[in-house]
Amino acid sequence: MELDFDFFKHWVKEKLKMDLSAYKEKQLHRRITTVMNSSGCRDLREYAALIEKDSHVRKIFLDYITINVTEFYRNKEIFDEFEEVIQKVLVPRFQNLKVWSAACSIGAEPYSIAMIMEKNRIRNARILATDIDDTILLRAKEGKYKESELKNVAPSELSHYFKQSGNEYQILDTIKSRVQFKKHDLLLDRYEKNFHAVICRNVTIYFKNEAKNEVYRKINESLEKGGIFFTGATEAIYNPASFGFRKLSTFLYEKV
Repeated sequence: MELDFDFFKHWVKEKLKMDLSAYKEKQLHRRITTVMNSSGCRDLREYAALIEKDSHVRKIFLDYITINVTEFYRNKEIFDEFEEVIQKVLVPRFQNLKVWSAACSIGAEPYSIAMIMEKNRIRNARILATDIDDTILLRAKEGKYKESELKNVAPSELSHYFKQSGNEYQILDTIKSRVQFKKHDLLLDRYEKNFHAVICRNVTIYFKNEAKNEVYRKINESLEKGGIFFTGATEAIYNPASFGFRKLSTFLYEKV
């Protein structure tokens, strides 16, 4: 079976407004082939036609291609370090904190930040949470989570900020109201400016180096001087100065 990935990536960019050319090819092609086979299609032209006419197949494709593995306080020790930076660096340095959680998936990350703001009595913080996937954003706005997604949440926070409903936990409106959700593509869309912190974790590992470097440059431009960039546990920046950052720790960088 011959698969025309060049055709398919061009089609996805034109029809679905997603730039797959920036993703690492071996991983991407494996994921596309897997989800195509699950649809019963024999080749990518047939699969593209099915995606175009069947909204359910389109939803399955987008959900599978956009990686949505997350949990509250993912890599807890790193999140604790970020909380300390919020308290000791950002709050004294800036008024009315403006924070962006990019590629926020099901909302666990921005809600984690909102809980940090709440328990530290930081009232004047705006949290923008964005993702490329409409379906995932709807789930994030709903704010319902399984126990496995909350394993890093302290029992006191679980009882204070969530309401249990059967096997799920609903995050309370006091936390939900702190977060604004919006659709955004890191590769294609314009970046908002004047952030004091940008959290973009476990996303650029899937990008080719050129695309990853462009994302880092744009994040730097979106930050105020002295703002903080928080990366993922496998995304250390080895040449931060070339992007306008100073390394604070392995996963935290300050715009200089």
